[in-house]
Amino acid sequence: MGGPSGRERMLAGLVRAGHLITFEQLPDAVVEHAAEAALTDVLVYLVDLQEEILFLLTGHGIDANEESGERPADMPVEGTVPGRAFQHGEIVPGSPGEPGPARWWVPLLNGTERLGVLRVTTRTADDPPFEGMRELAAVVALLVVTKRGVSDAHARLVRRRQMNVAAEMQWRLIPPRTCATDQVMISAVLEPAYEISGDAFDYAFSGGTVHLSIFDAMGHDAASGLTANLAVAACRNHRRQHEGLNGIAERIEEMVQEQFPDARFVTGIMAELDVVSGTLTWISRGHHPPVIIRRRRTLPLECPPAPPMGLGLGVTATVCHQQLEPGDRLLLYTDGITEARSPEGREFGLDRFTDFIIRHDADGLPVPETLRRLIRHHLNYHDGQLSDDATVLLLEWHGPAPFHTGEAEALVGLP
Repeated sequence: MGGPSGRERMLAGLVRAGHLITFEQLPDAVVEHAAEAALTDVLVYLVDLQEEILFLLTGHGIDANEESGERPADMPVEGTVPGRAFQHGEIVPGSPGEPGPARWWVPLLNGTERLGVLRVTTRTADDPPFEGMRELAAVVALLVVTKRGVSDAHARLVRRRQMNVAAEMQWRLIPPRTCATDQVMISAVLEPAYEISGDAFDYAFSGGTVHLSIFDAMGHDAASGLTANLAVAACRNHRRQHEGLNGIAERIEEMVQEQFPDARFVTGIMAELDVVSGTLTWISRGHHPPVIIRRRRTLPLECPPAPPMGLGLGVTATVCHQQLEPGDRLLLYTDGITEARSPEGREFGLDRFTDFIIRHDADGLPVPETLRRLIRHHLNYHDGQLSDDATVLLLEWHGPAPFHTGEAEALVGLP
């Protein structure tokens, strides 16, 4: 009986090394153990918060990004080969048609959360070890996520400028921007990445239920960030104690009034989706209603809103229900998306927002890439300056039966 294969030695070695290495030590560990599977000259690139630049992780310097030797520089996502691998979730050849060793760009995903890309070199372009490259990327992604939470170098690496305190809180608070199961796909974006104040979103899975929420706290300062953090924390806490939607909203209101007696408030949508039946149950506390995209048409949902949470008016929200159809996309958003205006005073608007998503869905792009392009388009429309937070939370329900093989992967950009 033979010993372990090179791939097995690579994966086992990385897992063992991962227990005790720091974020800065990750590049050297990857190079060392990838060589066991004849994958050489491996480089790790991580994308910035706004998903515009791929930064080389060297492990040197206060941001783990100092140049060493002749290694390549940081690269934009738009218009580059590694950017294509990132955007489309595909393994892309870096030197097609050239004799000798071949380079490949491999998407780096933690589950379905896009982190960056790997550059991998193989002996030749003939019969490339795609499975080994995918496995290497999967383990590297897990190690990045494991180490980044206690690494200031990671935070510096993925930031292109200074971040305010409210944004620091929000990025620590929110779940991964993309997540998928065999029946549901969720993706989200929020801007301005470095000056977020009062917007927040959350989602969680519990048995056959998906919990969704989006919040928009009053103001554009650190107190807004604190209010949004409080709303999300109270929502999670009481949801985990089996409170219903109105009970959760009442607890959020109590907490906001207790901590901010000076009339702070927060709007929000809280919803639950039964993934078997497709029944959506939701309430609105002074927030824009959700929108469904169904067969390339938009269906705005209607539900009488209750006042925002924190005003203490004692009004209970109406609990509304909507039956989703297989393939429906549910959009939750904040007013920074639809109500922001261009320098000429033109409002972005709901139609422009939904039309963009419908058109890019027809292009066959992964949903996270569609939302990345949406927020870039939104920023360009407003000349790069947003006067309010802009957040989108998108859920696609496949139906009572699981996705067919390859469908979920295509939606989220898995290689």
